[in-house]
Amino acid sequence: MANLLDQLKQMTVVVADTGDIQAIEKYTPRDATTNPSLITAAAQMPQYQGIVDDTLKGARQSLGADAPASEVVSLAFDRLAVSFGLKILEIIPGRVSTEVDARLSYDTDATIAKGRDLIAQYEAAGVSRERILIKIAATWEGIQAAAVLEKEGIHTNLTLLFGLHQAIACAENGIKLISPFVGRILDWYKKDTGRDSYEPHEDPGVLSVTEIYSYYKKFGYNTEVMGASFRNLGEITELAGVDLLTISPGLLDELQNTEGTLERKLSPEAAAQSDIAKLTMDKATFDAMHAENRMAAEKLSEGIDGFAKALETLEELLADRLAKLES
Repeated sequence: MANLLDQLKQMTVVVADTGDIQAIEKYTPRDATTNPSLITAAAQMPQYQGIVDDTLKGARQSLGADAPASEVVSLAFDRLAVSFGLKILEIIPGRVSTEVDARLSYDTDATIAKGRDLIAQYEAAGVSRERILIKIAATWEGIQAAAVLEKEGIHTNLTLLFGLHQAIACAENGIKLISPFVGRILDWYKKDTGRDSYEPHEDPGVLSVTEIYSYYKKFGYNTEVMGASFRNLGEITELAGVDLLTISPGLLDELQNTEGTLERKLSPEAAAQSDIAKLTMDKATFDAMHAENRMAAEKLSEGIDGFAKALETLEELLADRLAKLES
């Protein structure tokens, strides 16, 4: 009998949710995705010290011996996610997602500029933009920035997505891919209701992704749905058949070591039969739906804050390492 991971790969594109290159080599996903927390964690692993050091040395070389350490760290910080992305692209056949600075999440123009800069770095290293997804928080401002980038042939991955209003806005703006966060939705409901657990079929995160997937397939949107942020195996198996799933190394290991029959739960054919009304999304509607959805409003804000804190930690780590290299 085949393991669950091999069966899942037959119906859904499996993506590794990690900055750990060794884990990506082990599980052979098609794509990989990183975020500030994952890059910060990977940058602290001894086996990746060389990537960090090379990035710092390259930034120093670009700016010259007299440049202040703060400028060197800032440039290295901008380059580090791409440095990891380039290493990951040597292993996987598909795409890597690289995230825009979360502190720009409410600034459309700055997000556009950062997305263009990230693509320019990859292209300067000889990588086609078709292999990159620029990851942007799914604020209204972020979605508008992504729409501009998509028109320029720069594909995007809208992350920190918790509500149907965010998903519809992404689809209507021609976004390539969205990452609805399953586990973080579950976390919120468990805390809000006081319940210890939910069965997979009633898991609020699973229901949210199922609703989004059904909406997209029923109304013919091309935006890809990639479930993300899982807390348990049941959330993953309940979404078998969705376009993509980005899964942490721990859960990939569990899937690989579990045998059984995996049933396909989502399909375009079933979605076409779903009873969903079509909505048109403008900023007023988006803002109203966001305000009404307490979970989405809280988790989006919390997620942006969390990624921003991880970036601050990374900046401190780079400053410390530069000081050691140059002492």
